[in-house]
Amino acid sequence: MTEPTPRRRITDAATVNAYKMGSLAARLMPGPMASAAATSLGFTASFANAERRAMIERHIKRVNPALGGASLRVAVGQAFDSYARYYVESFRLPSLSKKVVDRSFTVDGFHHITEALELGKGCIFALPHLGGWEWAGRWMTDQGYRLTVVVEALEPPELFEWFAELRQELGMTVVPTGPNAGTAVTKALRENQIVCLLSDRDIERNGVEVEFFGERTTLPAGPAMLGLRVGAPVLPVGVYFTSEYNGHHALVRPPLSMQRTGGLRDDVARITQNLARELEFLIRRAPEQWHLFQPNWPSDPGY
Repeated sequence: MTEPTPRRRITDAATVNAYKMGSLAARLMPGPMASAAATSLGFTASFANAERRAMIERHIKRVNPALGGASLRVAVGQAFDSYARYYVESFRLPSLSKKVVDRSFTVDGFHHITEALELGKGCIFALPHLGGWEWAGRWMTDQGYRLTVVVEALEPPELFEWFAELRQELGMTVVPTGPNAGTAVTKALRENQIVCLLSDRDIERNGVEVEFFGERTTLPAGPAMLGLRVGAPVLPVGVYFTSEYNGHHALVRPPLSMQRTGGLRDDVARITQNLARELEFLIRRAPEQWHLFQPNWPSDPGY
């Protein structure tokens, strides 16, 4: 591997510093001012990146093919607003008290989590890139639950390390995607921890082929494979912004059926297809909060 050029090192350092400065600004701002800043950032970003705007428009149209014209433009703008809110709130979370986080969070289906952990084999949250999932993670750790989150290994590495430290401040254990992730996640489940897997995008494009919003693509095999091998329940979970200031609401769905009906490959394929249906249900509740700006189907430009 070649050493990065001086220009690349300068660019990487500038990127990391920009995130650090944004985080510091978000923590220092009064809450209402930070919310206004997120809206402004979302509006600016929606017009500054035409490629991302076109991609999120494609994805929202998959969720709701009837959208068009002004309604579609509004939904796309809301997606950028939602993504900016996600970042601003994530930056602010370490500085917020347990009381503030708790009073801004509601949840339906929490009994599915407690019932899953009673089995003693851990629990897998299969999440889409939806709403403010970091807030939910902070709330869970405040309640005394141990969370291990698997996240994409960002470039430059210094940026990934900074985000990992941010999540560790929230009480989470961070595992980067890659060859060692499976071992770390299996260990966490055997310690009866909760493992969080973002499951609506197959980053490595070597997952299970499914039908997702009416089109064939692949989704990660990890939730189904881990659930079968370790015996951990797999719970589809969505976290949504609400209209209240700092408001968040989580919806925990019943565990996926992990019954063995055939060979491992066939069972993983069936369970992953069932998960795709659950993800569709969760995303359809608030498609404008779906933060998927990358190509995700073979027909998408740049896939």
